[in-house]
Amino acid sequence: MRQPDIEIYLKDGDQQAVTDWLNAAIGPCTPWQRQGQTFKCQAADGAPITWLPNAVGKWHSLFIESERTPWEDDLAFARAAFAALGVQIRCAPGGWQEEESVDAADRWIKIDDTGEQEFIWRTH
Repeated sequence: MRQPDIEIYLKDGDQQAVTDWLNAAIGPCTPWQRQGQTFKCQAADGAPITWLPNAVGKWHSLFIESERTPWEDDLAFARAAFAALGVQIRCAPGGWQEEESVDAADRWIKIDDTGEQEFIWRTH
């Protein structure tokens, strides 16, 4: 089932490299507009994109508020980002709902040179 929005976390991700990748993957995006600590732009189809540097420690968040992307879910988005950018990527193993337990919210998948692995990441 396609997620209504997708989010990944990038370790030491370079915003310009991310911008170049997004432009190639989903079409030209508008220039980033800084709003406090957050940067926002829009994909070619108008989908809002948010880049939050150091969202969790040194991890940067990349969030697309649309189901109209080439990626069906967070994991597909993470795999594509790792392939394009070569930095460790973390994502939720599936869509998370507010009614799920806190323990379920701590389950993550990391993708790096060693492959994919599920682990516990306490971000709160």
